[in-house]
Amino acid sequence: MNNVTGHDETLLNDNARWASLTVGCVLAGGLSRRMGGGDKSLRDLGGQPMLARVLDRLKPQVGEFVINANGDPDRFAAFGAPVTPDPVPGFAGPLAGVLAGMRWAERHAPKARWVVTVATDTPFFPANLVTRLVGAAGHHETMIALAKSGDRVHPVFGLWPVALADDLEAAIRDEELRKVLVWVHRHPHVEVIFSGPVIDGTEIDPFFNVNTPEDMEVAEALAEELPA
Repeated sequence: MNNVTGHDETLLNDNARWASLTVGCVLAGGLSRRMGGGDKSLRDLGGQPMLARVLDRLKPQVGEFVINANGDPDRFAAFGAPVTPDPVPGFAGPLAGVLAGMRWAERHAPKARWVVTVATDTPFFPANLVTRLVGAAGHHETMIALAKSGDRVHPVFGLWPVALADDLEAAIRDEELRKVLVWVHRHPHVEVIFSGPVIDGTEIDPFFNVNTPEDMEVAEALAEELPA
């Protein structure tokens, strides 16, 4: 029995078109202070770790994938994904995670042109994230694409050309740059607007993220309503 709908088949074909050129990088290096510290990605959401949900959503959209996290990588061993730490010392924030994905791609996926980053605390991001970002960036070698919902840009959800790795590392190391959008605005970039699913007449932000215990309660409710 074939359960793939026409929409699903189109999505699968679109994802496959760009998979070999794209590495997915899950940014799991946050300090999670508002959740009491620790790895919030390992917290249970709807019967499975939140990280498992994120990886399940990312895998069909990319060719290779990696987790960016510092500390002991063995805590992620159950997820079957390689782990790469920040390539710069200290807690340099999301830009260090982007750079980690770029450097990993250079070593392990040399044919890849882009790294797509996603946040480990945002379990309902779009299933067509990569296709939309790549489509918006076109074939420009240095074009960055960022996701947007409503009037908010989500810099952690971005398409990053591997060709910009040296430029980014210089900005982080030499300038001690930490603000994602400051670096983005130095390069050609585009914002891609995503809409979310509608539940009981209310549109849900597809980039809803879990920062607090109260957010986790909302995520539990959404997990029951939304497809995995």
